[in-house]
Amino acid sequence: MAQLHRDSRNIPSQAQGCVLALGNFDGVHKGHRALIAEAAKIAGKKNAPLGVVTFAPHPRRFFQPDSEPFCLTLPPMKQRLLFDLGVDHIFELTFDAALADMAAQTFVDDVLARDLRARHVVTGENFLFGKNRSGDVDTLAAAKDRFGFTALAPALSAAHQVYSSSAVRGFLKAARFDLAEEMLGWPWAVEAAIEHGDKRGRELGFPTINQRVADYVQIPYGIYAVRVQVAGEDFWRDGVSSFGIRPMFESPQPLFETFIFDFNREIYGKMARVRPVRHLRPEARFDSLDALIAQMKEDCVRAVAVLKSSRDR
Repeated sequence: MAQLHRDSRNIPSQAQGCVLALGNFDGVHKGHRALIAEAAKIAGKKNAPLGVVTFAPHPRRFFQPDSEPFCLTLPPMKQRLLFDLGVDHIFELTFDAALADMAAQTFVDDVLARDLRARHVVTGENFLFGKNRSGDVDTLAAAKDRFGFTALAPALSAAHQVYSSSAVRGFLKAARFDLAEEMLGWPWAVEAAIEHGDKRGRELGFPTINQRVADYVQIPYGIYAVRVQVAGEDFWRDGVSSFGIRPMFESPQPLFETFIFDFNREIYGKMARVRPVRHLRPEARFDSLDALIAQMKEDCVRAVAVLKSSRDR
C-alpha cells in the first residue's frame, strides 16, 4: 500500500531500500514524470519499491518567506499526483532551519544512505541540495559504492521547450491554461477549503463557494469559466469564478468565489478543486449593483458556451 512518510528517521523496514526520485516536484509536470518513469524502470529491474524524496514547505518558501505566491501544487495534491504515478513511498521531508543548514554530504550519508537505505537515486542533472546549495549530481555520483545514481537531462517538449515549473507559472500568470496543461500533463486546478463569505453573492442571486488560495501562483484577477470538483464527488461541475479583490467591495485578500451552475447544497468546510478553463474578462468596478448583476448574467452565458465548446472538442 502506498505510504507517506514525513521523517526520514525510524522508517519502517518495508519502506527502506527504494529506488528514489529526488526533487521538489512542484506541479508534477512532464519533466518530473519522465524522472519518475526512469526511477520506476530501475525499480522494476531491481525488484525494489519506488520512492520519492521531496520537501515541504518548498525550499523557496523557506528562504524567501515574503516572496509572491508561486506554488503549482500544495502538498495534498502533489502527494495524490505522485501516488497516481505508481509511487510506493513518498518521503516528504520538512524543510526547516535544520535541513537548510545540513551539509550536502551529511544529507547523502545520513538521509539517503543510512535512513532510507536507497538502492538507487534518480534526479535531474541541475538539482542542487544541502547547505548553500553546495551538493550536486557529482556529490551523489560519488556515493556509488552505497547506491546507484542516474542524472537525467531536462525533458523537452515537441517544441524543444524544457518542461519546468517556472515555465508553467509563466503560462498561468498569462492565463494560458491550455499551454500549462500541455506542460503539466494534467489540467491545473487550485484546491482549498470552502469558507463562509459575506453572503453578498447570495444576495445578488449568485450564491458562491469561497476559497482562499494565498499559497498558489496567482493567475490574473478577473472572471473565469471553470470546472469544480467537490470533495466526495468523482465528476466535475461547470461554473464561473471571480478571482481577485472585488473592486466594488474591496476584499483585503484575493479570493476565489465560484458560482456552480445548478447546485444548491451547503458544503462549508469541504475541500473543492477549481479548474480555470478560460479567462473571460478582467475585474471591473460598476456604477450600480444592477449593472453588476447584468454583467454577472452575461458572464454565466459566456461561461456556459466556453465550457460546452471545450467539452465538444
